[in-house]
Amino acid sequence: MKRLIQIFKILELAAVIAIILVFIFPFVWMLSTSLKSIPETLIFPPKWIPDNFMWENFVQAWSSGPFLRYFFNSVLVSISILLLQFLTMVPAAYAFARYNFRGKKFLFGITITALMIPPQITFLPVYLQMSAWGTLDSYVPLILPYAASAFGIFLLRQSFMQVPEEIIEAARLDYASEWQIMWKVLVPMARPVLVTFGLFSFIYHWNDYFWPLVMTNSDAFRTLPIGIAMLKDAEGGVAWNTVMAGNMILVLPILVVFFFAQRQIIKAFVYSGIK
Repeated sequence: MKRLIQIFKILELAAVIAIILVFIFPFVWMLSTSLKSIPETLIFPPKWIPDNFMWENFVQAWSSGPFLRYFFNSVLVSISILLLQFLTMVPAAYAFARYNFRGKKFLFGITITALMIPPQITFLPVYLQMSAWGTLDSYVPLILPYAASAFGIFLLRQSFMQVPEEIIEAARLDYASEWQIMWKVLVPMARPVLVTFGLFSFIYHWNDYFWPLVMTNSDAFRTLPIGIAMLKDAEGGVAWNTVMAGNMILVLPILVVFFFAQRQIIKAFVYSGIK
């Protein structure tokens, strides 16, 4: 029996290592390719460690277009969307979790339904509306349609519902207003959930290619994924070393954000609603 348990532990460890390798392989390949020369990117089987580290690939990728502008636009759009989502989903989640009002189930049903509608379906009416407002090729169509998140409202509502009613009543006995209860009692208790949602939202909008491509026409408002997709060599083919260097620039902020947020993400999965 003891030997059987050891075998299961070895198999479990092997499965974990295999999963890690599956997830880490694209990043290793991307980093390796970003440091290669063009001939080395075409070698098969691929050479993982280049003969000479071509750090100039990053300089070439950055200088191939207005990448500083692309980077600024990505930061501005991603953070603006995140702030607006927090401002809208916290009151909405609090209302759905702690209030009973007419039409509550109907409105929450609409919110859940919105989770099943991809942006590729809604982009045409949104595009026509933004065109009618004269806001195309600006920050407005990149930010405003994502100002509210159905997933964020649902996730935060579930977190708020885990908080015992006694805590809410105790805050009211201390003459705390509903606004204070929401922001000073419930929001701090739901911080792991908020950080987790914030990371998911940031990654989604930071990597979003389709929406900025549809809504913008000029480099003044394009984001980093579009700039990387436009990386081409002088002969018209794809210079994979330069493209992967650009992708490393794209991925680096996500890795930094994840590094600082990982502890809160772990807490979100074991969050019980009571500190």
